[in-house]
This record gives sequence, structure tokens and C-alpha cells, in this order.
Amino acid sequence: MTDPEGVRAAIADAHRRVWALVLAATVRVAGDLGLAEECVQEAYSSALTSWARDGIPKNPAAWLTTTARRRAVDAIRRERALRAKLPLLVEPTESVEDSAMDERSSANEDPQAAIPDDRLRLIFTCCHPALPQDGQIALTLRLMCGISTPDIARAFLVPEATMAARITRAKRKIAGARIPYRIPHTAELPDRLRAVLGVIHLLFSTGHTAPSGADLLRTDLVERALQLARTLGDLMPDEPEVRGLLALLLVTDARRATRVDAAGRLVRLQDQDRSRWDRTAIAEAHDLIVAGLRNDRPGRYLLQAAIASLYAQAPSYEQTDWSQIVAMYDALLVVWPSPVVALNRAVPLAMVAGPQTALVEIERIEQDGSLPAYQYLPAVKGDLLSRLGRDHEAAIAYRQALQLTTNGAERAFLAGRLAATAEVTATPTDADPGTSAPPGSR
Repeated sequence: MTDPEGVRAAIADAHRRVWALVLAATVRVAGDLGLAEECVQEAYSSALTSWARDGIPKNPAAWLTTTARRRAVDAIRRERALRAKLPLLVEPTESVEDSAMDERSSANEDPQAAIPDDRLRLIFTCCHPALPQDGQIALTLRLMCGISTPDIARAFLVPEATMAARITRAKRKIAGARIPYRIPHTAELPDRLRAVLGVIHLLFSTGHTAPSGADLLRTDLVERALQLARTLGDLMPDEPEVRGLLALLLVTDARRATRVDAAGRLVRLQDQDRSRWDRTAIAEAHDLIVAGLRNDRPGRYLLQAAIASLYAQAPSYEQTDWSQIVAMYDALLVVWPSPVVALNRAVPLAMVAGPQTALVEIERIEQDGSLPAYQYLPAVKGDLLSRLGRDHEAAIAYRQALQLTTNGAERAFLAGRLAATAEVTATPTDADPGTSAPPGSR
């Protein structure tokens, strides 16, 4: 018998690393997302007893995939047998497997070859245009990436119950409309691209700053998103926003080694050791950005990448081109008029026009009520109030940010800021884009 704790740890690790691969491989057999998800869940459940009895397999991913696919085949056979025995009282319908097989073979091209990566293939499949785009992205993050519903809700800035209902509706839509698992062909990819980009970006963001847990980063999600972005770039090299997303991820992740210290504590941007940043990744991102900005109308990912690149290429925090960053945020607000972007803009604005001017912008965002539970809003407000010497108000803002924050590293950082604010002799510090800015300035 294998140690139960070791088995549980191995299963948790396999869930974190290979859930998407196992699900993608199973869907190809099941032809139905709902059935595939059930079979994969059953495979992980079976592993608890099988691995405890027989030992942890040398290749957990292969064991899980084989088990899940066998369950899918058994389920399809049971469905066929049941259909054969029941009287046909109504007009017969295609089985899920037959429908999926028919659609796979209906076109001359081979869609498997069109999308070479199993996980990327599944993302394109989940991003079905019959679903609302938020539903596409949320369902894909939950099914394909294994991200928890509470963490997805935080990414969308909605209550957990709202997100759970959204995911349930998407699943019901797939089942009710009998939407089959069908790999989209090349001509269909552009219509699904926006949602696919959103999935990869949110997957990366969830790894770059984990919504919950003790650690600031989840490197497994970051690396998965980077691989998907590169594969997507190879698949659609002429799409400017694909290049923009890859550039954004590269330049943001270039600072990975310096974002926490040896004890796992968050390190602000101005305190990070720039000599340890990945200059190769920064240079690659810069080339992608320059090529993309030749387009007359750059999109949101390309503009975010350009902002992150300005932060990364500055010789020091003090020498950052703050005015240019504000101008870039102005352009970003035109193509993506989001309150989060407006909040992020306040950070460099404080460096250009002073903390009081930035505080006015923060209070305007507060008044419109668009970010009621976004922890970075009170965090930035607390920083600005502290710089203005309004320590009592800053402490209130930091306490609010602490109440909204569920990541352990960020909570420890905010607790430190709160303690410093409470000290009469505390020295005001520079604004910290690390508490508010999009991936790229944290």
C-alpha cells in the first residue's frame, strides 16, 4: 500500500499539470465535452484507490488518460446499446459520437492538423460562437484549465454565485442545443480568436498573481499560457493581437525571478533588481511590439504590451517615461474603456501630475461603483493618501484592501503597508503600480 498522503499529493500535482491534456485527449474519443469531463473526473477519483493499492504509476498522465478514455468508450457503447433496444417512438437523432465523427470528416482539410496543440484545440472548441463570450471564456478556464470557480469570478470581478450560474448556463446551452465536440476548421478560427485570446490572457494573469493561496505566482499556469501563446502565434502569425498577447506575456514574465524575495514576500516594482530581468524576453517582446504598432489601429493586448515594455526598458524606476505611459493608457482606454484601465492609469498619472490629481481619478472610479470589490482600488487609494500625509484615511483604505484580498503574499504586503502607515514617523513611498497595474507593471 502506498502512503495515502503521497497519493493525494501525486493526484493534486497531476490535476495541476495535466488536467487539460487528459481532458483534451478524452474529448477526442467522447465527442462531447460534458461526457469527457465526467470521465476525467472519474479517472482522478479512481486514482485515489488504484494508486494507493498498486502504487503511483511512472506516467500518471498516461494512466489518467487511458482510464478516462476507456470510461468514455464504455459510456458510448452503453448509449448505443440502449438506443438499439428502445423502440423508436420519435424521429431518431444522431448520437453524439456519430455527429462529432460526421462533422470531423465533413471538410476536405484535416482540422487536427490545423491546430497542432491538443490544449489549444480544446480552447478553440470550447469558444463556440453559440455561447456568450464571457460564458465561452469562463467555461474554458473551468474545464480546460481546471481553475476554480471562485478564482474565475475574481478574474471577471463578479460574485462567485454569478460565475457559477454563468458556467452552468454555458454547459446547459451545449447540452440543450446538442452542440457537438467539433474541432473548428481554419476558416472558423478568426471568429473565435477574441475569446481564445481572452482565455490565454486570463490563464496567464491567474498564474502571474494567483487570486488565492499562499504564493504570489503559479508558475505552472504562467508557463502553460506562454506555450499556448507561442503555439497560437505559429498558427496565426499575421494576427496583430496574437503577437500583442505574446509580447505582453513575455515582457510581464521577464520579471518573474524578482517579484518575490527568498521568503516569498512581494517585492514592489521600484525595489526589484533589474539586472535579473530576462533581457532576451524583453527584447523579443519589443520586436513584436514594434512590428505590431505599424498597424494603424493597435488593439488592447498590443497597447498593454507597449505599456509593460516602457516599464521594463526604463534604466531605473525613477527614469521611467511616465508621460508616455499615461499617453499609452489614454489610447488603451479608447479601444478598451474599462474601469480597471482607468485605475491603472492613475498610477503613472500620480508620477506625472502628483498624487492629488491621481486621487481625484480614483475617487471618480469609486463614485461610479464599477469596481466595488476590486482589491487594487483601495490599495492604490491607500498609497496615494499615504503620500499626501493623510495617514488615517490611508489606513482605512489599506484595511479595506486587506478584507478584499485572498492571496497570502499580497495580504502580507498590504499588512506591512498598513503597519507602516500607522507609524507617525512612516516615510511616504512612491506609488506602487504592482498593486494595481495589469500584467506587465507588476
